[in-house]
Amino acid sequence: MAEENSGEGKSRVTSQQMALALFEDLFDLGTPISEATREIGYQRNNFFTQIVNMGLPARRFLDAAYFIVAQEQEARDQYDVELNYFKWLMRYDSRNLKHLRTIAEEAQDAKIQVTDTPLDRDPNEDDLWVSVQLMGMVGFHRGRIRFDVHSRLVPHIRDPKKSHWLSLRISTAFTRSLARAIYDQILPSVPDGRTEWIPVEDMRNWPGKMGANAAIFKYFKRDWLEPAVREINEVSDIELTYETRTESSTSKRIDRIRFLLKRKDTADAALASLADASHLYKILKDEFNLSTKQFTDISENREVWTDARIQQAVEYTRFKIDRGQVKRSPAGYLMRALRDNWKMSEAERTMINVQAKLLTDETDAQVAKIETQSSVARTIASREEEVRARMNEESRKGREHFNSADVKSRKDLVRSWVTSSQGKLMLRRMKLDASTVTEEDILANADLVWYLGQFVFGRINSSRMSV
Repeated sequence: MAEENSGEGKSRVTSQQMALALFEDLFDLGTPISEATREIGYQRNNFFTQIVNMGLPARRFLDAAYFIVAQEQEARDQYDVELNYFKWLMRYDSRNLKHLRTIAEEAQDAKIQVTDTPLDRDPNEDDLWVSVQLMGMVGFHRGRIRFDVHSRLVPHIRDPKKSHWLSLRISTAFTRSLARAIYDQILPSVPDGRTEWIPVEDMRNWPGKMGANAAIFKYFKRDWLEPAVREINEVSDIELTYETRTESSTSKRIDRIRFLLKRKDTADAALASLADASHLYKILKDEFNLSTKQFTDISENREVWTDARIQQAVEYTRFKIDRGQVKRSPAGYLMRALRDNWKMSEAERTMINVQAKLLTDETDAQVAKIETQSSVARTIASREEEVRARMNEESRKGREHFNSADVKSRKDLVRSWVTSSQGKLMLRRMKLDASTVTEEDILANADLVWYLGQFVFGRINSSRMSV
């Protein structure tokens, strides 16, 4: 089964390592990331599509920074990479560092804000409002860039819940700010096939500053909207159309827009559609650590390799792993199961269910046995504690009687205990001579006093019984 290990002969690489390798291959050739032959991207939180009033270069700067944060195995206080690599990730071809600093400053000025204040009233002190900078410190020095991101944002970047696939190869291909802004906003809605109705006034704020003519819809449509839609359809993995509506049936003023969306039939779009099913993507990426080539194979066969078929292959591979039948590469075995449409038979499912029931029954029986043993042990311990408490109380009463007795009675009690079998045994253990031990010797030893008290209590109790 040589095919099982296809693409696995080499050591597995992360998206970060793969991106670095591509950079090394393409940078010297002057090939930008938008023309890379292999996909580079990450699962971006839907949360970050709400970034508005930001130009195209600053968006690319954030994309590059967040890609680096997303690929790290652990969160860092500061991220440090080669500047040329960072510029390649954001498709910044200029050597103008002064301009790059300006872009970094714009990214630092950008904030993400969350509030529960309704749009139709002013905020009050009980309302929630949070504002966080999207980019913290940025520094350039000796050909490297260092930056940090607010600690509250890092978990949302590294382990997003609701997310979508962002391809840096696609996102860096945009040349129009509005095209990139629209693309960002619509990505989470692609699985639904359309967006909600969006106020045109809100959309005008997405890319940052626009010309005065943008306030008039026919000019906004001609000079900004239509060119942006054409560019999205040309360079991205999405086919986009839109429809508009007026304020009311009696008004001619267009104030709402809705985008209709469809994934293109390309490998990029297939990978993105797979990433839209975030739970399945995370299984393939985190549990099986599929290589870029394997993801590309899946992307190119998505018409046949549906989510159901992928889940079927995952289930079958897990079953074989549990039985110890996958010896080398789980990822390679999964791809073979996917390619050959392997799936679990009904007999295997029945066997698993029976084995699971037997294991459950055995576990339940073992738990019941342990609980019974624990109950018995607790009962015995409780009884032993009761006995100890009773004996301590008897010894205390015996000592009280001894202490209140006259001198002659005490001497008689000491002599009787010393010559008793219990007294002789204790004295022997203490390596004391019964013929020479005194009352003072006994009272100076806590153990001897305790046993003397027990002996005296027994004498008292016997006297009462005889009476």
